[in-house]
Amino acid sequence: MPMTSSFVFLMRYSKRMMDPHKNSFRRKVRPHERFIEIMLFFCALLSIIITVGIVVILVKESWLFFKNPQVTLKEFFTSKKWQPMIGDFGFLPLLNATFTTSIIAMSLGVPIGLFVAIYLSEYASEKTRAVLKPILEILAGIPSIVFGYFALTFMTPLLSGIFNAERVEIYNTASAGLVIGILVLPLIATMAEDAIGAVPKELRLAAYALGSTKLETVFQIVIPAAISGLSATFLLAFSRAIGETMVVALAAGAGPNFTFNPFRSAETITGYIVRISGGDVSYNSIDYNSIFALGLVLFIITFALNFISRRISERFRQEYE
Repeated sequence: MPMTSSFVFLMRYSKRMMDPHKNSFRRKVRPHERFIEIMLFFCALLSIIITVGIVVILVKESWLFFKNPQVTLKEFFTSKKWQPMIGDFGFLPLLNATFTTSIIAMSLGVPIGLFVAIYLSEYASEKTRAVLKPILEILAGIPSIVFGYFALTFMTPLLSGIFNAERVEIYNTASAGLVIGILVLPLIATMAEDAIGAVPKELRLAAYALGSTKLETVFQIVIPAAISGLSATFLLAFSRAIGETMVVALAAGAGPNFTFNPFRSAETITGYIVRISGGDVSYNSIDYNSIFALGLVLFIITFALNFISRRISERFRQEYE
């Protein structure tokens, strides 16, 4: 009887609370929460407005460059000479140097960053992880201009001693690319560790139950299961390497040079933008407008890489219950 009475009381109370003419389950109005919600919305809106504003400025200023009668899209995308001041508008040397340094950077950063992530996630003890993680964070906090001087004063002499001083120029894309690889290493290691750590523990236990070793479990079970996050990590790091400025401005060279030799100097897109914007260039000149055209190209490249990373993440994403 007591239980029946309690049940009846609860039923009547529930009906009374759900009666629209009496009480309801409507959320209690809390002005401070509403204010915070509005502030968060405006912060998100502000980020969108800023992004759109940047794109509008890039397109507007780039149009001033491309509408110049001397500039043709065919020459811009096919010519191997870039000297806007004398009428050469082929940006392939800048694009080639940009991808050369970025590919060298990824060749160093991806394997080391992935192995660091595997070690931290699968092998390292809590004590070891507590030591290595702060070191990676310190590496990520070093200003990029310091990395640029490191490339110029340490990496270049090192390459000269290994490969022959006559072959390695003082400014070269190899030293810049290797140091950019060190620069993006914390980003790759941290994001890759998160992707590997997101793989359910049950998959590891199932592999161990079937007799797999730890090494087999990591490379045959865990890494394939985390391929979605890892591929997105690598593409984001690649876009970060493409957009790096100070390292290439100091160590890669200051003259457009279409070459595939990593030991020769070659100017990248960001290096050219730094050189021209920091020099004595008059407003609305062809050189001045060219930095916005190259900035738009750089934006399109990084946007495409981010878009591809999202598509790959969606394509290979695996959900576990």
